[in-house]
Amino acid sequence: MTARCPEDPSLERHFKGHRDAVTSVDFSLNTKQLVPWACLLVEDDHQREGCGAEPASGSMDSCLMVWHMKPQTRAYRFAGHKDAVTCVNFSPSGHLLASGSRDKTVRIWVPNVKGESTVFRAHTATVRSVHFCSDGQSFVTASDDKTVKVWSTHRQKFLFSLSQHINWVRCAKFSPDGRLIVSASDDKTVKLWDKTSRECVHSYCEHGGFVTYVDFHPSGTCIAAAGMDNTVKVWDVRTHRLLQHYQLHSAAVNALSFHPSGNYLVTASSDSTLKILDLMEGRLLYTLHGHQGPATTVAFSRTGEYFASGGSDEQVMVWKSNFDVVDYGEVLRVQRPPATRASSSGTLPEVDPLVPPGRGRSQESMQSQSQEPVSVPQSLTSTLEHIVGQLDVLTQTVSILEQRLTLTEDKLKQCLENQQLIMQRTPP
Repeated sequence: MTARCPEDPSLERHFKGHRDAVTSVDFSLNTKQLVPWACLLVEDDHQREGCGAEPASGSMDSCLMVWHMKPQTRAYRFAGHKDAVTCVNFSPSGHLLASGSRDKTVRIWVPNVKGESTVFRAHTATVRSVHFCSDGQSFVTASDDKTVKVWSTHRQKFLFSLSQHINWVRCAKFSPDGRLIVSASDDKTVKLWDKTSRECVHSYCEHGGFVTYVDFHPSGTCIAAAGMDNTVKVWDVRTHRLLQHYQLHSAAVNALSFHPSGNYLVTASSDSTLKILDLMEGRLLYTLHGHQGPATTVAFSRTGEYFASGGSDEQVMVWKSNFDVVDYGEVLRVQRPPATRASSSGTLPEVDPLVPPGRGRSQESMQSQSQEPVSVPQSLTSTLEHIVGQLDVLTQTVSILEQRLTLTEDKLKQCLENQQLIMQRTPP
């Protein structure tokens, strides 16, 4: 048996308002109130509260939109870019919204202030990606000018470029701790950079086509990349080993997003589908149909309760994941069958699509994997299976401990900063 979600993912909201393909989506935090525009230069992620868990979307129609989940309406519409909006990203606090455009600029908006933005210029071609660092003090962009650039949010200035790609750079992301940057390019490589030294640490060259998207696992120990070769690949950034390789879509994979637990990955493809992968089991869980045309973007909310998708059909869809609460104790007790168990090197084989029936998606039958007969004694086979099972449990335990340690460190940092803030406000 396997640890399963209580329910299948379901379509929760359906937003229409864009007049061209939706290129990017992201979620704000689930907090209460937005700061005024005057706070842009002094934003403190720990002393202010933001809006509800509202999705934002960018489109080829040159507009950004922020949507209310309840009621299901458009909250804000921003029209400042002079060409298609290619990417959007909320700051960690949710108070700022960054956008990149085909007009070669990046803009920073405050979601409750209409029409005003700070413009950042340094790229000489389309900006394909924008992503805030976890401390909110800087953000990174990727561009068709073949560079990755890092900017200061509050000083409103360009800091430095990373320039080893030899073709368009489609995506760039900070690691959760802000020390690394990963980028994906049409030169068919994924590059890992050290932010401090500004050097390329490693190049991953396993993709057979343009690499469209890349992101860090919430633990910061792995990266996942999507490509025009219809594949998704997962690497360990410490050993640079390929851990998992999925070839489940029938067309290019345009975007992906990790669930905050790190146990699931959702992908969006030009084959019009979204797919949810169980990374602990190394297999496909769900195939979701809804977009009438290529699914161009997808992103989990910060809590994992929802994920949003956008497509060339001009629609933004918000899905309820129904697996936001993870029973780690149950996960630890699970032992995977031999057909889906990882090898001792940590590399998983390509995964056959195993999709349990459910609502909000197509009814696809499970496909069993044939096993070759082995000419070894049954007692030895049982012993080896038991050893591999125990290694799996140990591997999962370490992964979960790493996630919990990261959460503890983040909470401790937040408590210390809050305490310092209180002391500053307390009169002598």
